[in-house]
Amino acid sequence: MNTTIEVQNWLQSLLKFGVKPGLERMEWLLEKTGHPERRLKFVHVAGTNGKGSVISYIRSVLEESGYAVGTFTSPYVDSFTERIAVNTEPIDEKSLVQIANFVKPLVEECAEEGLGHPTEFEVLTFISFLYFAEVAYPDIVLVETGLGGRLDSTNCIIPILTVITNIGHDHMNVLGHTIEEITKEKAGIMKNGVRLVTAVKQPEALEVIHQVAKEKKINVYTYGNQFSVNQVQTTKQGATFSYESMFRTFKDIEIGMLGEHQIENAAVALMTLDFLKTYYSLLIDEEHVYSGMKKAFWPGRFEIISKDPLVILDGAHNEEGVASLIQTLKSQYENEKIYTVFTALEDKEIEKMIKPIAAISEELFLTTFDFPRAASLETLKGFHLTDASTYENFQDAIKEAEKKAKENNGIVVVAGSLYFISEVRKIY
Repeated sequence: MNTTIEVQNWLQSLLKFGVKPGLERMEWLLEKTGHPERRLKFVHVAGTNGKGSVISYIRSVLEESGYAVGTFTSPYVDSFTERIAVNTEPIDEKSLVQIANFVKPLVEECAEEGLGHPTEFEVLTFISFLYFAEVAYPDIVLVETGLGGRLDSTNCIIPILTVITNIGHDHMNVLGHTIEEITKEKAGIMKNGVRLVTAVKQPEALEVIHQVAKEKKINVYTYGNQFSVNQVQTTKQGATFSYESMFRTFKDIEIGMLGEHQIENAAVALMTLDFLKTYYSLLIDEEHVYSGMKKAFWPGRFEIISKDPLVILDGAHNEEGVASLIQTLKSQYENEKIYTVFTALEDKEIEKMIKPIAAISEELFLTTFDFPRAASLETLKGFHLTDASTYENFQDAIKEAEKKAKENNGIVVVAGSLYFISEVRKIY
């Protein structure tokens, strides 16, 4: 392999091995390479929604404070390499190619050991650890779980702090069908004695978390108890709020990401930063908190991509994500006519997303896109939405939605999948 494209093609060829929860392959690979992950300081982030936004807030403030911050996130929105980055600078082609060529024979050897072939996500996780530990040397690495937590390939790390953003209904075919079952999987990243910051609210979910915390002697810090926000004001440019924790208080924090759920994500990030400052001696000045929070940005999350007509992209891809999108639309554009372009992945709870979206839309445009797990138009039409239009080509759907929005002084919302949003952003 000589180019990023060749590496990406190789990794995509591993998608045929599917999702295989378990840590045995990662542990084998890490053992073979002298456990590079043990040389890194991690913050491990799990949750149904908000992981990327929380990481973005934390990274932005730490970068303002002068630190080199590694991030491992998924999926990508602009470029494949952005999933592995330091201060938003993606892994460079030379490093990626060199590490991939080193890793490939190990991956093949692992498959021959009877452990099963490593998956695409496992190999990418492995590449990220090698890059951070042997090439980039960041001061801290923020790692987002891929699926669940307990058996996720990222769960071979021992972090200095754990974050669980929230619990909702997603990946239920793998994680379970009740909040308790899903929480048990997410709480699987909790390690003995490692503090947890969380915005989980459901009593049944908190009960699971506190039970695990008791067994593993973990101090838990929950949103609304050990840290909270007040004096919230939302605008079309973002929001301002005051934050208070057991460590310090900030007045009039300003964020540019839209939606009330982003205030919660920001609070989780601020509490995480409080811990890094208090217990790990990171020098985070007040001025850097204010500037970092204001600058933080995460593409595809209620992102205004065009203004004539107004076009909003949102990667809402589960029931809770759609609920947050609708809440934000109602608070920001209550009297506007909304023309929604929607698609989803076939393994999602589509009905629980599509019907609330249809209810707030002046008109709904259903479409599909070129992705292995994308729902077909037949699947989407099966929900008997009599007023919905269907388009095989999503660009045609967007053009028609824009036309209707211009004619009726409305707005366009494009939603349903972050993979879809990634494709749409290329148009704009």
